[in-house]
Amino acid sequence: MTSVALRSRAWKLLELVTTPLLPSDYLDLVSPLRAGADLRGRIEAVHRETDDAATIVIKPGKGWRGHVAGQYIRVGIDVDGVRLWRAYSVTSPTNRADGRITITVKAIPDGKVSNHLVRKAKPGTVIQLDQATGEFVLPAARPAKVLYLTAGSGITPVMGMLRDSKLADVVMVHSAPRKEDVIFRNDLHNLVAGKALKLVELHTDIDGMLDLAELEKLVPDWAERETWACGPAGLLDAAEAHWAEHGAAERLHTERFRPTVVVAGEGGEVTFGKTGKTVEADGATPLLNVGEEAGVLMPSGCRMGICYGCVTPLKSGAVRDLRTGEITEAEDSPTAHVLVQTCVSAAAGPCELER
Repeated sequence: MTSVALRSRAWKLLELVTTPLLPSDYLDLVSPLRAGADLRGRIEAVHRETDDAATIVIKPGKGWRGHVAGQYIRVGIDVDGVRLWRAYSVTSPTNRADGRITITVKAIPDGKVSNHLVRKAKPGTVIQLDQATGEFVLPAARPAKVLYLTAGSGITPVMGMLRDSKLADVVMVHSAPRKEDVIFRNDLHNLVAGKALKLVELHTDIDGMLDLAELEKLVPDWAERETWACGPAGLLDAAEAHWAEHGAAERLHTERFRPTVVVAGEGGEVTFGKTGKTVEADGATPLLNVGEEAGVLMPSGCRMGICYGCVTPLKSGAVRDLRTGEITEAEDSPTAHVLVQTCVSAAAGPCELER
């Protein structure tokens, strides 16, 4: 008998002994970051950045394929017995010597995962990971002049770029309510001291919101710069309009953290077919949140409006896109299911999801 056959027989015997669990379940307990396992990571440290933001140091499993500066990863963590997935930008350089990666998280009001990671996460916790993805990255041919336009936690993907790429001429315009709220403030000022960055730091509690009509006073050559912008929807909407007005739209690259809700439907009864749960939902709450509140395991991509990790089959009924107001109805067929993004869709009457 070959060694392969012997291993196969031994594995089958182990399956009989460990039923209803599998041998791999026990291996996951002993070596969760091993090669061949689902991709996981272990939290090794939590560093406070501001009162409501922290950097999480993660040792990724052996299946980690690396990232490009500016990309994000989906993180799955158990909160109150429910596994929740969120997406966060990778803020460490691509060539970190110890092989660790970092994400930097800002706790948002009522944010289950963000508050857990910032205030409760402990070293040693094993979390689920997805591979890095996202198009908010620098091109292979580096631009001669770069502008980063950021606000709040929108600085996180840009910090990954700043730490990873040494560019000749970089300007950042960053807004936060107070200097105490500026994530990575010490790092930014160290870059300024080393002449690797020109920084315009605005404190909106004192200076007011950034008026892009005044941008030329802050960065006279802004229109000549390749620009990466990340932050609240209002800032990005204004930036897109400003760049378009000046014929420079092709030089602006944006990353949106959250969908813009413009229309609320009437809501309805939402049924999760696989779990058999049925709950009432209003017309303004994303189905992702509805499912999580009901205790349904809901896969979710980023909350940036660019990821499709939360796509779920709509078996019946209709949903409304919270960004556009568009109604999507299920196909009149038991096999032809329409796929919807649960992070930006709400119930538009009774509906059933395949979850």
